[in-house]
Amino acid sequence: MKFFFITALFLCLTVGAAAQAPVLVAKGNAVDGLSPIALLYGEGSSMFATSGPAADRTAAVLAAPASLPRMSPELALQTYQGRSVLQAAALISYSANTRISAQLPDTSQYGEFELERHYSAPHTLEFKAVNFTGDGFVKSNIITRLLQSEVDHVQKDDTSLTAMTPANYKFSFKGTSQLDGRIVHVYQLKPRKKRVGLFKGRLYLDVYTGSLVRAEGSAVKSPSFFIKKIEFVQDYTDIGSFTLPMHIHSEASTRLVGRTIVDIYHSDYRPVGNATMATQITRF
Repeated sequence: MKFFFITALFLCLTVGAAAQAPVLVAKGNAVDGLSPIALLYGEGSSMFATSGPAADRTAAVLAAPASLPRMSPELALQTYQGRSVLQAAALISYSANTRISAQLPDTSQYGEFELERHYSAPHTLEFKAVNFTGDGFVKSNIITRLLQSEVDHVQKDDTSLTAMTPANYKFSFKGTSQLDGRIVHVYQLKPRKKRVGLFKGRLYLDVYTGSLVRAEGSAVKSPSFFIKKIEFVQDYTDIGSFTLPMHIHSEASTRLVGRTIVDIYHSDYRPVGNATMATQITRF
């Protein structure tokens, strides 16, 4: 999973002219739109829309049985990283509903945008506007810019620089806890470089499946003079054979519009898996 939406939020808060259109189309690796700053990377319904024996094996391997024994912290982290790579390759398309709410407490402005999100492998990501309520300034300078930033990120296809992997982060086990009724291993994340799109914070993994449950923290570097600080919490859910972002809450301190609060909710995911991946995932 990657740390995407926070990166997009960084960029959208640099207030300026914003492209507005009912549909935004991206060319690039749109799978990364599923996660935290790139999959809080990128994943609704329990449908796993494939067919045939190979597809059944893919689903069986990705979806861990409830009877699995409790994993050690090291194994859970290894499993999470392996599943992340597998999911990025196996997810070939999806549709979902997205609701974005943004508020500027200092100016008492607010906006809420409902959209349809569609991804088709390997290079297409689209947003279709459904309904907007609130202040036009918030729509143009916060929400629309956030969506456009996601499109730009997909076009650049540079997600390896922000992925939650050992190449970008040091992982330190901090103990076992409970989160929303799930037992989780907790890891401290420290970025190896002070790079835009990376964060310092914590990662929460299910002790039985290695699935990502939550990522939270603060950005280590702002891409703009106008952004002073940004913090986030992103929660994930298991949808059939995939682990996908469900809700991200972020708060930013900016030089132009003051405090900015953004919540992004994803629902009704309809993913399609690549059945040909079945032969490559035997150890997961």
